[in-house]
Amino acid sequence: MNSKPQPDNQSKIAFIVLILLFFGWGFVNSNNDPLLTTLKAAFHLSWSAAIATQITSFIACGVISIPAAIFVSKYGSGRVIFLALLTMIAACFVMQLLRVWQNYFIVLFAVFIMSSGVNSLQVAASPLVAGMGTPDKSHFRLTLAQTLNSLGVVIGVHFGSEMLLSRRDIASLPALQTVELVGQAYIYIALIIVVLLLAVLAFLKPFAKHITSQNHNAEIAGAFKSRWALFGATALALYVGSEVAIGSLMINFLHNERVLGLDLKTAGFLLGNFYWGGALLGRFIGTYALRFIKAYNLLVIAAICAAALCLLVVLGSGAIIGYAALLVGFFNSIQFPTIFTLTLERSKASHAATSGLLVLAISFGAALPLMVGLIADNFVLNSAFIVPLLAYGFIAFFALKARQSVVE
Repeated sequence: MNSKPQPDNQSKIAFIVLILLFFGWGFVNSNNDPLLTTLKAAFHLSWSAAIATQITSFIACGVISIPAAIFVSKYGSGRVIFLALLTMIAACFVMQLLRVWQNYFIVLFAVFIMSSGVNSLQVAASPLVAGMGTPDKSHFRLTLAQTLNSLGVVIGVHFGSEMLLSRRDIASLPALQTVELVGQAYIYIALIIVVLLLAVLAFLKPFAKHITSQNHNAEIAGAFKSRWALFGATALALYVGSEVAIGSLMINFLHNERVLGLDLKTAGFLLGNFYWGGALLGRFIGTYALRFIKAYNLLVIAAICAAALCLLVVLGSGAIIGYAALLVGFFNSIQFPTIFTLTLERSKASHAATSGLLVLAISFGAALPLMVGLIADNFVLNSAFIVPLLAYGFIAFFALKARQSVVE
């Protein structure tokens, strides 16, 4: 008689731990933007070299996503979450090697390890959140978890800006002093991850029964035969690449005298509050709007508005292009989930196979930050926005084609 309330209460605690994990990896991942700005100054890097931090993160996603899914199906989400958090802690300590050797490749190695852990965490935690409760509430649980992830991004950018960009003379500091700041920031990040790890050990283990036993090693080959799966994978890669590329440029873009001429810390504050914060706000508004507007119509609106803002950045000048770039974040908000679900609905392949292809496709978004970096190196900075402009145009085309609702 009294045995059922206890598991229910424990399930609620375990669910809170899970959504805190979503918050945690959003917090950690968002520090790539302030880190990029800091390292660009410390090692006197070109844009294309500095953006290698983001490209490394994408590569890690491509390398680890399928093995992580296989590991989940074989050993369960709990073990993968535990190992993912340990991997992220290891990355923080690899970053400490910068205090001894000021070598940019150490940073890239640490970013690869960190991104491998974060992606493994994402692969393991997402189905677990969906399964911890009644099926009719799974959409709410995932939306709540993703919202906490966005909140983690906003707060993480503030943390990174405060830790890494608060010195006004950051560009003129010796490399050793700059990497000391990086090392200190990642010690704090390691402590946060340790707290999450202890919470997982305390509350998550008793709920292995909530983990679905589905085979995540689905026949991805079947997804490659679906035109809609490939179409959606391309759109998703372009979206993620655009979002990351713009975020990577933003601090230096707003710092530029021809734009807003802000100090780096203030630029980081605007990145967190208006670019990533706009995405958080847009997700709340978009979730409500989807009750009345078809997903493909909302995606068309969001993609066209984002493309128009990028066009304004490319052709304009002065403060207005800084604000236009920041506003893109608001229109990014609903693009990932709507592209994902529209693809699942129309793909002739299984949901598992289509999802596997979509996760794998994210890694191909690395091409966009690379292109943006190359353009930024050779032309004026705002001209680099031509890359996301074209990407959002493709996404709008994807949404318009989705009106046909044909399974292929």
